Amino acid sequence: MPSEQPEQLNLAQVQFLTVAEVAAMMRVSKMTVYRLVHGGELPAARVGRSFRVPKRAVEDYLRSAYFDAG
Repeated sequence: MPSEQPEQLNLAQVQFLTVAEVAAMMRVSKMTVYRLVHGGELPAARVGRSFRVPKRAVEDYLRSAYFDAG
């Protein structure tokens, strides 16, 4: 049966980051990252009681949030 998704997600190639790593990468607090995850703005996988965020999702989020102030 063909997949419903246009792209097949290959989890072996996905680099996951912890909330602390995402916060450091974005230069925000961990609480801000949790808000983005819970608000659906940043996709994440739940692992036990913690979250893992695909690095590509963080890069995509930052790219879409970027604007030229000049």
